[in-house]
Amino acid sequence: MEKQSVNPFLPSYEYIPDSEPYVFGDRLYIYGSHDRFNGKLFCMNDYVCWSAPIDDLTDWTYEGVIYRKVQDPKNRLGLYHMFAPDVTKGIDGRYYLYYTLGFRSIIGVAVCDTPNGTYEFYGYISFPNGERLWNKKGDPYLFDPAIFVDEDEKVYLYSGFAPKHGIPRMLTDFKKKTFKGGYVIELKSDMKTVKSEPKLLFPKVGEAEGTGFEGHEFFEASSMRKIHDTYYFIYSSINGHELCYATSKSPVGGFKFGGTIVSNGDLVINGFSEDEKAYNYIGNNHGSIVCVKGQWYVFYHRHTHRHHFSRQAVAEPIQIKEDGSIPQVEMTSSGLNNGPLLGSGEYEARIVCHLMSKEGAGRYGTYFGNIAFRGHPYLTQTGKDREDTPTQYIANMQDGAVAGYKYFILKGVKGMAVNVKATGGGTMFVSTSLYSEPIASIPIKKTKEDAYFQTKVNLPNGKHALYFTYKGSGKVDFNSFALHT
Repeated sequence: MEKQSVNPFLPSYEYIPDSEPYVFGDRLYIYGSHDRFNGKLFCMNDYVCWSAPIDDLTDWTYEGVIYRKVQDPKNRLGLYHMFAPDVTKGIDGRYYLYYTLGFRSIIGVAVCDTPNGTYEFYGYISFPNGERLWNKKGDPYLFDPAIFVDEDEKVYLYSGFAPKHGIPRMLTDFKKKTFKGGYVIELKSDMKTVKSEPKLLFPKVGEAEGTGFEGHEFFEASSMRKIHDTYYFIYSSINGHELCYATSKSPVGGFKFGGTIVSNGDLVINGFSEDEKAYNYIGNNHGSIVCVKGQWYVFYHRHTHRHHFSRQAVAEPIQIKEDGSIPQVEMTSSGLNNGPLLGSGEYEARIVCHLMSKEGAGRYGTYFGNIAFRGHPYLTQTGKDREDTPTQYIANMQDGAVAGYKYFILKGVKGMAVNVKATGGGTMFVSTSLYSEPIASIPIKKTKEDAYFQTKVNLPNGKHALYFTYKGSGKVDFNSFALHT
């Protein structure tokens, strides 16, 4: 089978959420937080970078660790984790990385001569007198920095965090902070000194009446892009699962709500807005958009292992219409492939884009997902966190569980097989949509080891989704499926 791109596009052992994609030279670089498989907190690992040539988005290269948490002078013991970063090419041609430490409301800056090299600590966002920005009791809260250098070489930093009920004071060094929304902060050309008074751009839920953002108020995950003469601010709304955008002709005000770009549960796009109607397990979301050789993409993340702490980067092609609007896109298994996958060969079950139990999906929390979702299927892997040997699969498919994949170009498919391990017996039914009648059925028998089960089929030709629904007893661990022509 020829090389294709799938979602997630990185190896299945890699857990990078909060993706910020950038084209530097002839390569696409991905920067983000770095989760640990089955981690107990957000962003437990050091920053790494991945890149791919813009001519081949199937060929991803691991660039290694680019910045370690202990490099920050205030984190020599590594007790604080580094949250969602952003990177830009500075006025001087060097590359600047911006990040926050844990919940400390401090924005650190690191610098490197190349986009994929080892970054060195450079300083903290501070006022001209050297005092750190918003370091006092009652100051706004710094979180999720986004950095943007405009064509006129003005430098803008965006930051903000606006939960409905704030966070415990123990997570902010016991300094009482205010959570008003999203801010813009102009910086001097040194990339770290505040130049002008920060300005509130996006008020929080409860204070946004009459702004046009009602129902999609700012929560976190600031990111800025410029397309022609229009500034696109990408952010995570108070709903958590969606990436939204707002547009303006100025980087410092006048933004109007645009819409939802993507939801990691395919909510809204399918006419549903309640968690129980999600087609995939939802949680927080963070990402941005990038143009590669004339095609725009949105990068975001999905959740695994029944909690928030093991998230993975995924991407979808998007369309920016002539009027500047971005229609919401659906989650797919093909992502950067820019079209359906080939309807032949073997595919890992982990490229699932819709996953749910008989009762539907739901919203993951931080802890106790193994209890709240004990009867639900979930993505996991064998062993511990690592940077090699991918073994991800769908675990715990019980009676009525569904795994959906979009899309394939089917032509002359005569047989199908699934690779599973099952504690009971039943049937894996295959259909081309969530609600359509099965077009194939594969008998499943109890097996202590991974085993293939197959059947003859006559699938319809053309572009189709494939949904696998297990009916039977026990639990099924779903490794892969194959299409035979």
